[in-house]
Amino acid sequence: MSRDVISDDAWAVIGPLFPRTKSTGRPPVDRRTVVEATAWRFRTGSPWRDLPERFGNWNTIYKNFNRWSEQGVWARVLETVQSYAQQAGDVDWVASIDSTIVRVHQHGATLPRITGGRAELQEIRAGTA
Repeated sequence: MSRDVISDDAWAVIGPLFPRTKSTGRPPVDRRTVVEATAWRFRTGSPWRDLPERFGNWNTIYKNFNRWSEQGVWARVLETVQSYAQQAGDVDWVASIDSTIVRVHQHGATLPRITGGRAELQEIRAGTA
């Protein structure tokens, strides 16, 4: 199986979550192809314009991705997949964040500090009260 292809089992779960095709207008692009192209794009980090020709017109793929994003389709897909994974016991919700690696942005380090303003006066009063 190619890494670009979504398995039939996975498509059986997420396929019904995508909007149905309209019966009027232009012939619709295959939903599964759009999902596979989107997965390829995010896995590789490539620009939309660099999608391989086998996926079709990059602009069509992007417009479908963007429309589904605005409609909350991708959020529903994520929730559904997480739900299945949770039921199967495949999800570990523990996260650890180490704040020692957080650094200030290079431009934030040289900003001037505003002194003598109202905020500092409140800090002084709060400390002496």
